[in-house]
Order: sequence, then structure tokens, then C-alpha cells
Amino acid sequence: MTQQETTADVDEVFRVETHGIDPIPDAERHGGAKDLFWLWFGSNLTFTYVINGALAVAFGLSFWQATAVVVLSGLSFFAISAAGLSGIRTGTATLVISRAAFGVRGNWPAGVLNWVVSIGYTIVNTVVGTLALEVFFDEIGLGSGTLTRALALGITLALTFAVAMWGHATVQFAERWMAYILAIGFGALLVFILPGAQTTVVAAPGLSGWSLAFVVMLAGPFSYLPMPADYTRYLPRTTSLKSITWMGALGGFVSSVALGIGGVAAATQTDMTDAVAGAESLLPGWFQPLFLALVLGGSVTNSIITLYSSSLNLQVLGIPWSRARAIVISAGVTAVGSLAALFLTDFTTSLLSFLSLLIIVFAPWGGVFLADMLMRRCRYDSDALHAGSEGAYWYRSGYHPAGMTALLAGMAFAALTCDSELWTGPLVAPLGGADLTLLGSVVAGLTYWALARRVPARAPAA
Repeated sequence: MTQQETTADVDEVFRVETHGIDPIPDAERHGGAKDLFWLWFGSNLTFTYVINGALAVAFGLSFWQATAVVVLSGLSFFAISAAGLSGIRTGTATLVISRAAFGVRGNWPAGVLNWVVSIGYTIVNTVVGTLALEVFFDEIGLGSGTLTRALALGITLALTFAVAMWGHATVQFAERWMAYILAIGFGALLVFILPGAQTTVVAAPGLSGWSLAFVVMLAGPFSYLPMPADYTRYLPRTTSLKSITWMGALGGFVSSVALGIGGVAAATQTDMTDAVAGAESLLPGWFQPLFLALVLGGSVTNSIITLYSSSLNLQVLGIPWSRARAIVISAGVTAVGSLAALFLTDFTTSLLSFLSLLIIVFAPWGGVFLADMLMRRCRYDSDALHAGSEGAYWYRSGYHPAGMTALLAGMAFAALTCDSELWTGPLVAPLGGADLTLLGSVVAGLTYWALARRVPARAPAA
């Protein structure tokens, strides 16, 4: 390799990343576990958690009950962060590594759905940020209407796309510095909201209220399961696995729990049906424009990582383009979807309902992936992951019977116990209205362990 080629492959801030899902060579790895703290801390400083916390109260929980749900749900980031451990061993993306659990072909359907989920959440965050920026423009005298909304959308998309296009190093740089600013702003928001929280004890909600609150709070973290290795694959192999798990987990936990509790507190004081307007009503007038900027900033930080991972996802699905070119597809679909969401009023509600239903797939998928990772102790044959039909992970015609069977078992359980606007499982009523969709991950993981432990097909230690 020439000096020019070596320089071109360096992962630097404000330089288009040249790597995609190809394994990152040891010579090009850099950074430390603390980078993961800022990545997950910054990307989860999003107003979505305020909305989720408010919904927990809407389901009938008191302040302390809803706070308990928020805190317990935040612990899920330990599983999310641990899912990135395989990235440091293989140097590649999560959805490449999951070929070991499902087979090269068996991994493809989940890859398609994950791309849909990534783009769906990017659209939702883009819409939230656009609407906040539109209100901000109106408050500073630029007016409102179609042109103002279009301008706000253009700015929101540009901020997201520019960072995600540059790639890994720029994503981490942007998340860190935006986290500094957003942490100060959201900290001030909590100072205004928390003291007025009504902590009056209320009657304990039924099982339905508890389960729905957990589903809402856990849906966000679970949607990250196909992404963590995307952000650990550049770390040196000598990086402590323990530090990786703790740093990433603490980052997501602190931001999601703090904002979730803020949403709980807000919901005990005002109507949060329109969460942005509700939270804004609790703030002093001088802080309201800053609050809208926080909503925009939080939406962008979250959209950046979902859009970036979507470009790697397209490569996993076989798009024969570089990561930088593939991301143009994701950005284009995001733009079209955002336009539909902003100018077709029913689209956003339909999209959110659809995304919530996909947890029937992703909870079991995550259970199988984590079980496989634990059974292999994060040791994979990196070359075989990319070898297709010639590799060890081709199994039977491209499908791993244990992985596919476990996935279907988990999906069946999740579908039977799911309670969403688009589908209500037949076991929901007998269970007293409880939504046990997330337990599909446990069912899938245990099924995989039972089926695969006798034929582990382990790769050599890396």
C-alpha cells in the first residue's frame, strides 16, 4: 500500500470516510471507550424521551411509578452497549456480524426491516426538528407557512446529512460537541420543570398500564440493537471490553433517564398531548426560543447516527456502492418521507404505528443476536462473515436453522402478546391487557441457546 493510499483511508473529522462494512485494519483503528459515552449520551439527548416519560403518566402511572419505569428501562443500554463488543473483534458492522446467527440469506430480511426502521426514525426526528425550527422562525418574525416550513426542513436535513455523509470520525466529533451544548440546555430545562412535579400517590395501574409504559420506554433502545458495532469497529483490539460496555451504557442511561424523568414531571403539571407545546408552557418566556433550539438539536443528533448506520445497512443488503454513495439513497428517502409527514397530516401517525409494530421482529432478533454473541464470547471468523457461500456462516443454503427457528418462535410470542394500534394479539385480553412484546427477545434467546448449544460452530479465537 502506498503512502497516498494509507493517508486516504485515515478516519478523520470532516473527511469523507472511505470504509464501509469492510473490516477495519488494525493499523487504522483509533479512539477509546470514552468516545462511546459521548456518542450514546449525545444521540439520546432527544426530546423523544420527554414524550415517552409523559406517556408513562398518561397510561395511569404516578410520578414515582413512571420514574421507576424510566430508570429500569434506561438499564437496557447495558445490553445495547454490550452488543457492540463484537465490533471490536471483527472490525465490521452489526448487521454483518449477525450473519453468524441467522446465515447470510437468513440475515437479509432483518436487514431490510432494520433499514426501514432506521429511515423511519430518521423521518420522525427530522419532522420534530423541522416543526420546532418552524415555530422558532415564526417567533423571531420570519412568519409561518409552507415556505417557512420548507426552509426549516431543508436546514434540518442539511445538518443531518452533512455529518452522516462525512462518516464515522465526524459523527463522533459532532455528537460530542453537540452533547456539551445540549446537556447545558436540557439541564436548564429540567431545572424549570422538575421542582413543580406533582408526586401525589395514585392508585396502582393495572398490568396494562405498566406493560405499555415499559414498551414505550424500551422501544427506542431496542431500535439501536442493529447498530452498536457500527461505532466500535474502529476501536483498537486492546480496548477493554468492560470499559466499552460501561461507557456506552452510561452515556445512553444518563441522557435517556434524565429526559424521561423530565417528561414524567411535565405530565404531572400540564397537558402533554402536544408535548412540545405542553413543555413550553412550563418555561419562562425568554427560554422558549432556546427550548425550540434544543428540540431541533436533539432531533439532529439522533438522526445522524440512524442515517449513518442506514448507509452501512444498504451495503449489507448488497448495494454495490461505497458507504458515502449509499447514504444518498437513505437521505433521499428521508427527504421524501419527511415531506409526506409534514404535508400529509395522517402520515406521521401511521408511520409511528408501523414502527411500533416492528418491535415484533426486532425484540426477537435482538434476543437471538445477543445469545449468539454470548455463546461465541464475541469471537467470530471475520473473513467468513464476508465470504458468502464459501464461508462458515452459509450453513444450509444460506440459512442457520437454529437462528431462524428461534427468531420465528420469538416473533410468534411477540405477535400473540402485542397490543398496538395496528395489531392486538389474541393473548392480550386474557393477560389483562398486558403487552408482553418485549419478552419475545427472551423467548428467542432461550430457544436459540437450546438449539445451537449442541452445534456451536465456533470460529477460531481472534
